[in-house]
Amino acid sequence: MMAATQLGKFVTFGQHQILASQIFYRSKLCLGVVNYMPVKPGHLMLIPKRKVERYVDMTPEEVTELFLSSQKVCKVVNQVWNATSLTMAVQDGPDSGQTVKHVHLHIIPRHAGDFARNDDVYAEIEKPRTKRTEEEMAQESEMLAKFFPDNDKYSLYPEDETEAK
Repeated sequence: MMAATQLGKFVTFGQHQILASQIFYRSKLCLGVVNYMPVKPGHLMLIPKRKVERYVDMTPEEVTELFLSSQKVCKVVNQVWNATSLTMAVQDGPDSGQTVKHVHLHIIPRHAGDFARNDDVYAEIEKPRTKRTEEEMAQESEMLAKFFPDNDKYSLYPEDETEAK
């Protein structure tokens, strides 16, 4: 469950502010965020805490932690959504389809036959999708946070806001 001190707080995600209640995972350098417009149920994202627009601008420590965190989150996605496979994607820069100016790793649970062609998932990421309510996202985040008991050891925010930008 989210600590009372986190309620009502916001975190910067590119040009957006997201509610702390939408964050299900915290580590020293990364956050796990439920998706506002998921391609499928269980479509989650991992982001660096530091606002960084492009993958190549992440520090080696951020890259390492992003992918180590993805392994932990993927295990939970497999369990909760009975995924038989996962699609993981980073859209890096506007010509790749990146619309939020903040690195984010999409994690999408997959099942046999969920798309006519497996690669159709990438076109789905580009399409407008149904927006979820704050309440729906908070409920999903709270359910997922129970899988990550170390969350309370970490802040929602970068340890040093002045670190390499």
